[in-house]
Amino acid sequence: MTPRRWDVAHHARRIPHLPTRLRASWAGLAWSRGREMELMHRAMGFAALAFLTMVPLLIVVAAADPASGQGFGRWLGHALGVSKSSQDEVERLFGLPGQALQRTTAFGLGALTVFGLTFGSAVQTGYEKVWDLPTARWHTMWRHVVWLAMLIVGLVVFVNTPTPGESAGVDLIVVLGDLIGTFLFFWWSQRLLLTGRVRWRALLPGAVATALALLGLRIFSQLVFSPLIASNAIVYGPFGTFLVIQSWLVGVGVVVYGGALMGRLFHEHRTHRRLRREAAAE
Repeated sequence: MTPRRWDVAHHARRIPHLPTRLRASWAGLAWSRGREMELMHRAMGFAALAFLTMVPLLIVVAAADPASGQGFGRWLGHALGVSKSSQDEVERLFGLPGQALQRTTAFGLGALTVFGLTFGSAVQTGYEKVWDLPTARWHTMWRHVVWLAMLIVGLVVFVNTPTPGESAGVDLIVVLGDLIGTFLFFWWSQRLLLTGRVRWRALLPGAVATALALLGLRIFSQLVFSPLIASNAIVYGPFGTFLVIQSWLVGVGVVVYGGALMGRLFHEHRTHRRLRREAAAE
């Protein structure tokens, strides 16, 4: 199935409050399409679902990870790239790893897995909105299972990589490894969750944009969220740490959906230029 191509003139008419030149530009199309698919609302839903469905499952998985042995708090702190003091606040918020294993039953773990699959379904819906595709049929739900398993494996590998700061050479290798791994995961995720309805080549720009944006978000977290966690913990206690983490998850949602959106825009722009060159050559 071929996604519907966006018409710049059609979208320009839907944002009359912007100047005419900006409305007809690539940036105007991105703004219009982001509003149409309710990017911010989807990002907030992404953050809420991640905290309610994915975080409990990842707490148990992280507690069982023999390599880290420090639980989900260390996982999250590593992803945020926070300082040592902020890392302590994050780990304090999620408690001791051993408690998660001791209090989790087989039924509870199964329920957490089912809830985690709803998160994969939400990500799939977001990608379908980006590409203007209808909802996939029910028998494709096995893809959510595969995606969830690969997400957990990817997170385990990510948090057990060396922490930057040892040497410039090691830091560069770690950053490049994280960047390439993130790119491959989101390139594959789009193809899997869209049930193969969009070509690999068309999904490539979105994976690149998502990987680069996540790297930028991590740098932003080191500069902004890390001191916020430390200060909010003093003023609001654990709730302050929770607010910062939830805000970070909203940012991740914007990057995941926004990266795919920017990738489609780039693909459409490149395809349009190629068709114009071919028409001019004839």
